[in-house]
Amino acid sequence: MVELEQYKYQWNQYADQLEELRKAFDIQAKKERIEEIEGIMEEQGFWDNLTRSQEITKELKQLKDSLETIEHLQQKYEDLGTLIEMGEEENDASIVEEVEQETKEFIDEFEKTKIETLLSGEYDKNNAIVKINAGAGGTESCDWASMLYRMYTRWAESKGYKTEVLDFLDGDEAGIKSITFQVNGENAYGYLKSEKGVHRLVRISPFNAAGKRQTSFASCDVMPDIEEDLDVEINDDDIRIDTYRSSGAGGQHINKTSSAVRITHNPTGIVVQCQNERSQLQNKDKAMKMLKAKLYVLKKQEEEEKRSGIRGEVKEIGWGSQIRSYVMQPYTMVKDHRTNQEITDVGKVMDGYIDPFINAYLKWINIKKDN
Repeated sequence: MVELEQYKYQWNQYADQLEELRKAFDIQAKKERIEEIEGIMEEQGFWDNLTRSQEITKELKQLKDSLETIEHLQQKYEDLGTLIEMGEEENDASIVEEVEQETKEFIDEFEKTKIETLLSGEYDKNNAIVKINAGAGGTESCDWASMLYRMYTRWAESKGYKTEVLDFLDGDEAGIKSITFQVNGENAYGYLKSEKGVHRLVRISPFNAAGKRQTSFASCDVMPDIEEDLDVEINDDDIRIDTYRSSGAGGQHINKTSSAVRITHNPTGIVVQCQNERSQLQNKDKAMKMLKAKLYVLKKQEEEEKRSGIRGEVKEIGWGSQIRSYVMQPYTMVKDHRTNQEITDVGKVMDGYIDPFINAYLKWINIKKDN
């Protein structure tokens, strides 16, 4: 049958690609590390140090999950080959539909697994801390910031990730002036680092009585949630710590006590805020962790730019600086200006369908590294 021949040809094309993927997963090294960890866990006193034992058991789970992913993909590939062979031997046209479905599922799983191999950064597996700021455009931009926040929470839900708000500032009339939230889940930072930059919206504004088309902007900053104590030196003279009353949804203490904390790092101008925790001390500890993480990432970025001879630009939240445009009128299109990835269904994107942009970015950044 012609259809089965086509699927068999497509199936054969993935043989070498699957082998390359297995090499990228470094299966033997992972198996050796699993044996090593299991040996460590059997040592006397292993559970006495709770922090260390949790880190090691977390690593073990990640290694086993990684091996299970590639082995499941390999099994799916072999099962598909068997199904195609069965259809050819029995000359059974009814199998074609099943082969079509299994081929699609295999390719989707293959592409997803391939993307995971690009998450090789030091903190790619960590949780992510995301901050959205409304930019030029007043109330319209505040509404746009709230739309972006909804988009990311919808995306997180689709991945099974949990989100928690760390800091929140309402817009004067509508929307959000700024929001900082944490996305908890494996590889959250590795995926969401692609979202760092300015996002541009073009639509007919619901806040404009004349019904005119309006452009507005919001910025998105992303950093890893790093639990360990980073070797980042912060002089007390270089920071200013302010306390203020929490303004977002939270416990009964919200707006009653000045438990929220804002830390400003004067040399870099970096500002971090936290109002989510129950006490001022807890908010200060979380804010300091965030500041250390931002300074660490900034240092790594500067080192990378120095090595490559490229100087990163500091961009305003406005015209010409956007990484992605979301156009709702006069046509519908979401376009990433770094990778040229496009999606015409804006509503679907705003409901959290941003994986094509994330995947395209990871491939693009990987090619840039190789060059």
